[in-house]
Amino acid sequence: MQLTVEPLDLPLKHTFTIARSSENVAHTAVVRLRWNGFEGLGETAPIARYGESLESAVTGLRALRLGDDPYAFERLLDGLSPARMCGLDIALHDLIGKDLERPLWRLLGLDPAQTPRSSFTIGIGAPDETLARVREVGTHPVIKVKLGKGAEVETVEAIRSIYTGTIRVDANEAWTPEQSVEILTALAKHEIEFCEQPIPAGSPEKLRWIRERSPIPIVTDEDSKDARDLPALYGCVDGINVKLAKCGGIRAALAMIHTARAMGFKIMLGCMVESQILTSAAAHLSPLVDWADLDGPFLTARDPFAGITYADGKIVLPAGPGLGVTTG
Repeated sequence: MQLTVEPLDLPLKHTFTIARSSENVAHTAVVRLRWNGFEGLGETAPIARYGESLESAVTGLRALRLGDDPYAFERLLDGLSPARMCGLDIALHDLIGKDLERPLWRLLGLDPAQTPRSSFTIGIGAPDETLARVREVGTHPVIKVKLGKGAEVETVEAIRSIYTGTIRVDANEAWTPEQSVEILTALAKHEIEFCEQPIPAGSPEKLRWIRERSPIPIVTDEDSKDARDLPALYGCVDGINVKLAKCGGIRAALAMIHTARAMGFKIMLGCMVESQILTSAAAHLSPLVDWADLDGPFLTARDPFAGITYADGKIVLPAGPGLGVTTG
């Protein structure tokens, strides 16, 4: 197998701001894996929050010696960091799907008609900017609103005054437990579906305390990096967010999903700001989850790849082999 890795810059339609950072360009890496006349596409979006960088992921992937068996997942992925594992894992799945001439969702035995609707994320901004972005969403049925820099209640009230669809909120670790309960209690009248990661990760009992007092369900993101994190969250939250870039690709995401189901959690499938390669890879798993936040293609100004589409917010999976991703 021949592997190449190249950085990819993705300019965004708008500056994307969350509680801890802002960006105008997303930086990912595209993995190309060639074998037996086929090319498998993968992508990774390293997360600084977990101590990984684009440079470390690219360098580590380029140093791999893979051999000649793309079906040897356990050997090929063993010991890799999540960012490196993500890129290689996705490329392997795409390559195998092309070798077998089947889309990934079919190889996994899933029903493409069972995909959920994806939310569209509204980043933090000035009030007029926020409302302008909500208006851009139009009739899209679900949005996720980033909070965590103050004026949370006023922001959601303004959005609800012009938007009648489903609203989710995400604080990205910005609040204290006491603030969480106060804010979520005030937001309850606006019919918020759930709140994602209200407090800094690492304190499951504090999440339990919030959940016991909040009228809005609590979902983790930063607290649920991979399947090993889930037992500590039992009884503390209502659901988890699974991201391929965070846990290490499709196999690791499946482990999270099945572990979460066994524990009675609801499951959201999320993404970073990324191209259609990574978003489409996650979307193939979406028939297994309750909620989706796969809006990478909404946020980028230019994407060199084409993959999933949306029908009134519902994810439509490609029919082509592997990921079904093509050059846009």
